[in-house]
Amino acid sequence: MHGHREELVEALRESELVDDAGDWCGGDAHLWFLGDFVDRGPDGIGVIELVMRLEEQAAEAGGAARTLLGNHEILLLGVHRFGDAEVPREAEGFGPRSFARSWLINGGQPEDQDELTFEHVEWLSTRPLVAHAADHLLLHSDTLEYLGWGEDAGQINRAVHEILAGDDIKEWWEVWRRMTTRYAFRGPDGPDVAEELLAQLGGERIVHGHSVIADQLGIHPAQIDGPFLYADGKVLGVDGGLFAGGPCLVVPLPWQPED
Repeated sequence: MHGHREELVEALRESELVDDAGDWCGGDAHLWFLGDFVDRGPDGIGVIELVMRLEEQAAEAGGAARTLLGNHEILLLGVHRFGDAEVPREAEGFGPRSFARSWLINGGQPEDQDELTFEHVEWLSTRPLVAHAADHLLLHSDTLEYLGWGEDAGQINRAVHEILAGDDIKEWWEVWRRMTTRYAFRGPDGPDVAEELLAQLGGERIVHGHSVIADQLGIHPAQIDGPFLYADGKVLGVDGGLFAGGPCLVVPLPWQPED
């Protein structure tokens, strides 16, 4: 979403999950957001508040609206916690590193920091990194780096939640670094890599955001009209590249390409 609240509401409305006012009307449907609410767009905090509200409204209606943490949420929280404090370097040869510098480089919006509240921080800091839905493994990033925090979804989520509850800037930076990696399931070994991750964490297919479909296919985001199924059908990419002119995709699971 990257701060594009209006486009997100429109996509959810077209999917009959919210009404014209942006309130939940999806009944007992289950909706997952895969993260990256902020940066690069005009209203990241508006997106966060929308998702927080939908979470409450969906639960009251017997449904669910849940979210994973994206790497840009880690960056937002890191700037809030550490500002421009330098991250210690393990070896020579690397330039100065800080959350504030990386946030600006990656499309950070000053308004998002200005409007970030304690409630936003508390809510974001307790969102999972890994989840399952409809026999699918849900991840924000198309990476194997999640396994550095544990051998199953519970261990991974608990490990990162402990880091985000603490003040170790090096551990925080490692969360950001790992979640910026991508393309683990591309190429001739992609199906085997995906199968190994599914065997470890569970699920019949991986669903991820983070890597824009257009970049995967070498086309402009405006040409995207649906998710990208690859790695012999074991992986589904759903990031349409909204911030770059692509669509905001709402994808039903299980998903199969049209004949």
